[in-house]
Amino acid sequence: MANQTNDDVNKKVALIIASMGSFLTPFMGSSMNIALPAIGNEFSIDAVSLGWVATAYLLAAAMFLVPFGKIADIHGRKKIFTCGIIVFAASSVLCAFSTSAGMLIASRVLQGIGSAMIFGTSLAILTSVFPASERGKAFGITVAAVYLGLSLGPFLGGFMTQYLGWRSIFLLNVPLALAVIALILWKLKGEWAPAKDETFDFTGSVIYIFSLASLIYGFSLLPKTSGAGLITAGVIGILFFIKWELKTKNPVLNMDIFRNNRVFAFSNLAALINYSATFAVGFLLSIYLQYAKELDPAQAGLILVSQPVVMTIFSPLAGRLSDKIEARIVASSGMALTFLSILFFIFLTEETAAGLIIINLIILGLGLAFFSSPNTNAAMSAVESKFYGVASATLGTMRLTGQMLGMGIAMLIFALYLGNVRITPENHSQFLASMKTAFTAFAVLCFIGILASLARGKKQ
Repeated sequence: MANQTNDDVNKKVALIIASMGSFLTPFMGSSMNIALPAIGNEFSIDAVSLGWVATAYLLAAAMFLVPFGKIADIHGRKKIFTCGIIVFAASSVLCAFSTSAGMLIASRVLQGIGSAMIFGTSLAILTSVFPASERGKAFGITVAAVYLGLSLGPFLGGFMTQYLGWRSIFLLNVPLALAVIALILWKLKGEWAPAKDETFDFTGSVIYIFSLASLIYGFSLLPKTSGAGLITAGVIGILFFIKWELKTKNPVLNMDIFRNNRVFAFSNLAALINYSATFAVGFLLSIYLQYAKELDPAQAGLILVSQPVVMTIFSPLAGRLSDKIEARIVASSGMALTFLSILFFIFLTEETAAGLIIINLIILGLGLAFFSSPNTNAAMSAVESKFYGVASATLGTMRLTGQMLGMGIAMLIFALYLGNVRITPENHSQFLASMKTAFTAFAVLCFIGILASLARGKKQ
């Protein structure tokens, strides 16, 4: 039995490892948004293909998050987390040395799979190492690491894209990933496989993976008939997956935590809607600032960083507030602020002052801060301790699926307004029209999200 000192060392090491893992993936996503115009110029790719550079990563991560969470419970969380970091580092190198848009998108898929292995296990490792009385503080630090990644992404990504080229963003991941691997191998003791006697639900996982892939790829093909067909197949697949999971002995996603648990179900629905409505904002504004406003990547990054900085500062406060005030009230207020900020973005023009955009991004950051932490608090507090791992993976899936759907909506609107063409000064008016339509759709989603957040009832 390890003594108290070793336990303390293991807790610190696990927290550092989980925090670094939590930093890497959001940093990659937010820094990529700023680099997209540079990638588009180098490979001469259209707006829809450019969207796939971002979406391929999210799609792969969303598809594999829940299956890898279950595999980690069966075969060992530390083992799967380590494999995830290795895959993430290797795919980052492949992204950096991509010679075509196709190779870059394929490497981003691999990077998404690595991220799923990291996200599916990091919170579970912390839960395994920290006693219940200390978990809140540990989770708070990892959430701060997520927002630090989101904050530094646009700033560092813009600076590196302008002065070192977009490929340098991917190479930055490698030394960080190697440091995490070294810490795991030398310092993190023990292994956690609470479901080692269970069998893996391979059939359910395959149905889940292909249904999600069909759904989001179908979005990208709209308004073609094949797109509608794939979306229909995806919806049917999800319904069949739910039916399968309800009858299988060891489900990959336990449906019991949704049934007869209104708080958990509506907290997840609110998270799905919130991320669907807000994730593509950074993608759209990055293109708007660099194409319509003619700013360089570093200047665009400085403007976009205002939102995640506010999120980093206010999220811990919002989390503490939700311990004292009913979580649904705090989270719904945050969603309402988000709704107001997205309404403003509908009226963006080429002449809109940068100062107004920054003020609105600050409001958006406040809205997201006051939604995210309380919503997570409500969801995690609504389930029994034996479901913490499943609940965490489910929330993570809602986040990634929401981000993916948000990008899918943006790409669909691009396809309708611009078609398969590059964004140039000649089609700025079509781009601005497509952006206005996208923000209108996101505002409607946010309004529905307010209702879903309020409908959850009181925290259990």
